[in-house]
Amino acid sequence: MQEVAVITGAASGIGRGLAERFAAEGMKIVLADVEEALLAELEADLKAKGATVLAVRTDVSNAAEVENLVVRTLDTFGAVHILCNNAGVVCSRPIWEHTLADWEWVLGVNLWGVIHGIRAFVPRMLAQGDACHIVNTASILGLVGGSGEGIYKVSKHGVVALSETLADELAQKEANIQVHVLCPGWVRTGILESSRNRPDTLQNPAEKTRPQKPVIGGSRNTRAEMEAGMSPAEVAEHVYNAIQNGTFYIHTHPEHKAWVRERMERILG
Repeated sequence: MQEVAVITGAASGIGRGLAERFAAEGMKIVLADVEEALLAELEADLKAKGATVLAVRTDVSNAAEVENLVVRTLDTFGAVHILCNNAGVVCSRPIWEHTLADWEWVLGVNLWGVIHGIRAFVPRMLAQGDACHIVNTASILGLVGGSGEGIYKVSKHGVVALSETLADELAQKEANIQVHVLCPGWVRTGILESSRNRPDTLQNPAEKTRPQKPVIGGSRNTRAEMEAGMSPAEVAEHVYNAIQNGTFYIHTHPEHKAWVRERMERILG
């Protein structure tokens, strides 16, 4: 039986890289994203290359839409073997200036999106009994502290803790499900323009909007560093290898482990 891979945030960036990599392995691909035009474009591209693809417009912050995603997946392909909870957004300003709408939007996608994915898919994976993998996309910022990207860091630290707990609990149950947490550094994605997908209901009034000046990892030249970063295809290769090797923490940039070590030393005093 062909493996079935479900990817959220699939229409661009890391998600697209994962979809293309898994399709190259002959997997059936389920694409989920809020950007319908890009989703349809990727679906057509993969099908043109011979892949079996299902595209489902999905807002991962909405539990009902994620439940619809798992139902559509099982109705179409009968199983799911790889779940990539990958959708992510960013909103940048000093943490005390963030509005309630900022918090609801970023946590809704980055953290609640993973929570909804776990709640919807894990029970089905357990019932299915096949060897399965869950890849939750965090960030190197889910492992470090420092200034900048407050909401993003909160969401990604949450994804790391959620993944660690899920992995331990599934192991205690002797479930045939492996968990992986992806903690990439700089990757050439469109996340700095993620506000293009911000729902109208979570927009800030114009008078409360602040210019966004992303500050990641202590650098103020965020856009230049991202443009010089790793390609999504390279990240996808790291993920594929981690699935094959059973690696839990997926580090795309080993040099950033120094940041993690620095934080651990501060914690331990």
